[in-house]
Amino acid sequence: MNMNRRGFLASTAAFPFIAQCAAEAGGAKYKACIIGDTNEGGYGHSMHVAFANRPDVRVVALADPDEAGRAKHAAEAKAERTYADYREMLEKEKPDLVSVGPRTTVRHKEYVLACAEHGCHGFLEKPIAADLAEADEMAAAIEAKNLKWAMAHNYRMSPPVRHMKKMLLEEHIIGHIIELRSHGKEDNRAGGEDMIVLGTHVFDLVQSIMGKPEWCMADITVNGKPAKPSDVKEATEPLGPIVGNRINAMFGLGKGIAMFFGSIIQPDGDGKRWGLDIYGSKGVIKTRLNGLPPSVTYLPDPSWAPGLSGIAWAPLPDAPAEVTMQNPDVERNAPIIDDLIAAIEEDRIPEASLQDGRTAYEFIQGAFAAYINGGRVSLPVAQRAHPLKHWA
Repeated sequence: MNMNRRGFLASTAAFPFIAQCAAEAGGAKYKACIIGDTNEGGYGHSMHVAFANRPDVRVVALADPDEAGRAKHAAEAKAERTYADYREMLEKEKPDLVSVGPRTTVRHKEYVLACAEHGCHGFLEKPIAADLAEADEMAAAIEAKNLKWAMAHNYRMSPPVRHMKKMLLEEHIIGHIIELRSHGKEDNRAGGEDMIVLGTHVFDLVQSIMGKPEWCMADITVNGKPAKPSDVKEATEPLGPIVGNRINAMFGLGKGIAMFFGSIIQPDGDGKRWGLDIYGSKGVIKTRLNGLPPSVTYLPDPSWAPGLSGIAWAPLPDAPAEVTMQNPDVERNAPIIDDLIAAIEEDRIPEASLQDGRTAYEFIQGAFAAYINGGRVSLPVAQRAHPLKHWA
């Protein structure tokens, strides 16, 4: 095979230790490490077993400063060795792949920059970071070394959602897209925290279908009154500052199409509305994210009014058969991991990339910035530091 210098350099950047791994593991191409912290975000949605579906990946070590948590999660991950300090692990083990497990964002930048320094590809729990300035640093660090990083936005990779995108964008099953509407989980975190923790999945779906947002307008209230700087507080988990227990935000998605996002505190609690509805000239597609895999149905009714038209909601034509996950801890992330490794071998950006994780956060920070600025803001926002820090 002929390969020019540029292709050779890209190839070597993507495979820093493959030969060494194959020799040590009797055929396993990749060495993987796990970064977790039992006392600070744990392992998210089972991020320590993310590589369990890959026989070509050998989990050589797990790092966790908590002794009991370290032993428990290392056994579950079948890690060969453990460390209290993740830096020591990276230095000694020299992994090809790293799974960064903590669901809190307080140290995500630190972890990813350290992994990039050691030339590691990886997998990061969502949301990406505490603000866009950190996300920019993370993206720059991995891009400088041609590293591939995926985010745990697992809904976009699920078979029902992939089929929905095909029917929507290729088959035009609901005609021309007119608008999108979405809600967070609206549980006890309704408002700012809900937008960060659960809204990130919705925003990832939106940008995977419609592309990057272009502008935002938002209204934020606290107990029915306009949010003010003194209302800014820390989330219940270390996720950065938040404000509001009711958020109404509108985003421009290009071609005159807008998307609404709402997260509202209410006495009825979680109404299972968490998801995304796409309205078209010939009907509606409804995606709900409360289960794995997510549910997708559609209404072939241009009036959007089944009670009047008599047309019922139905599964999408040719939808993949419903499959009950036998091992959700592994299966929820398996498509992302499969694509991540394919992206390494094909030298491309993963489908659920860290860069896409930054775009999902652009919606979130854009909503806060729009409210503070009293009107519409262009996206990407010019101020990359968190707007609530300066406002408060």
